[in-house]
Amino acid sequence: MPRVWVSIGSNVERERHVRAAVAELREMFGALAVSPVYESRAVGAKDAPPFYNLVVGFETDESAEHLTRRFRAMEHAHGRRRSGDKFAPRTLDVDLLTYGDQVLRSDGLEIPRDEITRYAFVLRPLADLAGNERHPLTGRTYRELWADFDATGQPLWPVDLDLNAGSSVPRPRQ
Repeated sequence: MPRVWVSIGSNVERERHVRAAVAELREMFGALAVSPVYESRAVGAKDAPPFYNLVVGFETDESAEHLTRRFRAMEHAHGRRRSGDKFAPRTLDVDLLTYGDQVLRSDGLEIPRDEITRYAFVLRPLADLAGNERHPLTGRTYRELWADFDATGQPLWPVDLDLNAGSSVPRPRQ
């Protein structure tokens, strides 16, 4: 079964929605690898409230398409409404970042997501959990990508929010 990495973010009732998302993913998939939680300014919207962001990982035999549908349903259940504003505040954002080492591009599905190499709030927690894994397109480890990432315009602050009950330690992959 492939290991998947999933980003979770919220800037509306952040702690409640992040905790609920992690709990729901544990219920669906069992033990999760869970990164630290980071707070960051909203990207693309000056006056939007700051986000909490993290990454979780688990193994599954569900398809990437099916996972994406499940994540959209979770978002909707938490009051997320997709509007034309890509940077609007959101109760919950759950995105499939990787699906094993596969590269998938179809019907709006982009795996690995380009956000991995563009945003500190995605790359940093991914590097925390899967530092030795390699990005399917660049071939570089997430730790290397983070070490070379210029985060000066995207500061992050760790948040003391323990979400690790029921978590697992990710297995290193070569």
